[in-house]
Amino acid sequence: MFDFKELEAFVWVVRLGSFRKGATKLHLTQPSISDRINRLEATVGESLLERSTRPIQPTLRGREFFAHAERLLSGREEAMRLFQEEGAFSGTLRLGVIETIANSWFPAFMRQLAERYPKLTLEMTVDISPFLHQRLAENDLDMLFAMDSAAMGPYATQAPLCTFEMGMFASPVLAQQLAEGASRFANTPFISFSKQARPYSELVSYLSELGIKQPKVHCTSTLMTILRMSSEGLGIGVLPVATVEDVIGHGELVRLPLDTPLPPMVYEAIWRNANYPDFCASVARLGRQCAETYSEQHSVVPTAPSAGA
Repeated sequence: MFDFKELEAFVWVVRLGSFRKGATKLHLTQPSISDRINRLEATVGESLLERSTRPIQPTLRGREFFAHAERLLSGREEAMRLFQEEGAFSGTLRLGVIETIANSWFPAFMRQLAERYPKLTLEMTVDISPFLHQRLAENDLDMLFAMDSAAMGPYATQAPLCTFEMGMFASPVLAQQLAEGASRFANTPFISFSKQARPYSELVSYLSELGIKQPKVHCTSTLMTILRMSSEGLGIGVLPVATVEDVIGHGELVRLPLDTPLPPMVYEAIWRNANYPDFCASVARLGRQCAETYSEQHSVVPTAPSAGA
């Protein structure tokens, strides 16, 4: 009869598509993983993996068996949680985070997460939402703090995280120039996130509705670069309002009032159903609490005359 160690080896090789990756995940040698799967196949009496493909795929019967194996492992994990305290969770969480979150409430979240789960190890990846979703789909990540939950497949679960108001910001000199004539607004460059990110596409749509059909938009992958370029007067920065409070306080930027608000950025916690689902749900709840606290503490009221939008 097979045991849970053999099931675990099989499930992770299928999930990751590689004996080597499965061995790394389970902190075993590759020969040990192979031995466990060989014993499992000997017990069931047929091959469960198609070893000639890359990545490795289960056979037809292997796919059927994989579903049962996942349920068995999930049931064991659920049963064992009855005897574990919440803070006793140990393991590595591969968490993908968009930069806006990484530069706002994430440090406070990290402190509370470490206090609640002292045995947890975190592997953090910062990137834009489309790339994070791709890595989640490939099982390179366990969980995301990102946008665009519509992009996820049936393998994942989503929970609301936070909503950030978006605003336009300019250096004091540029803000004064914009206030002197509405036509300058259309001729001023904007500074936003990369073209693959939702804030860029929503900015272009927003400006199109204002009659600015071909705006000049400087793109960058980092929030800090947008802040710096905006502070230097190189254009109008389009950013989540809560992330610029310190810069506003130092007088480096002014928030521009808008007749029509920009679409807000809606963030979600998204995690794979097969990778610590209950634990990830708990992490999502903590993230939402930290995000709400941060939003309550950070707000910026427009202080400049109308910029013509």
